[in-house]
Amino acid sequence: MENFKVKVVHKFLASHYLKNYKGKPEPLHKHNYRVEVVIEGNLNGEEYVVDFLEVKSYLEKLLPDNINLNELFDGNSTSERLAQWIFHKVKERFSGVKEVIVWETENFAAIYTSS
Repeated sequence: MENFKVKVVHKFLASHYLKNYKGKPEPLHKHNYRVEVVIEGNLNGEEYVVDFLEVKSYLEKLLPDNINLNELFDGNSTSERLAQWIFHKVKERFSGVKEVIVWETENFAAIYTSS
C-alpha cells in the first residue's frame, strides 16, 4: 500500500507575549510566523491525499494576520504550545495530520507530532 505525506505552509504576522518570562511578563511583540502542516495518507479517488487549497484556507481562517496569540488558548503562547494547538485544531478537520512546525523566526522552530 502506498503512503504519501504532503505539506502545506502558511505565513502570518502575529503578536504575543510570554506571561512569565524569567520571572515577569514579556512585552507584547510581533513575529512573522511560518507554519508547516504535514498530512499523511493514501491517494483518494482524485489521486491526491488532501486538497492543498482546503488546508491552506483552513489555516488562513485559523491564523489570520495581526492576531494576538495570547487570545487563542490558555497558558503561554510559546511556539511549542502554538504548534500543539494548531495540530489539534487541524486534526479536527483533516484526520491525517502527522506534524506541525511553527517557525517563530528563520532560525527557531517548534515541532509537534502525533504519537
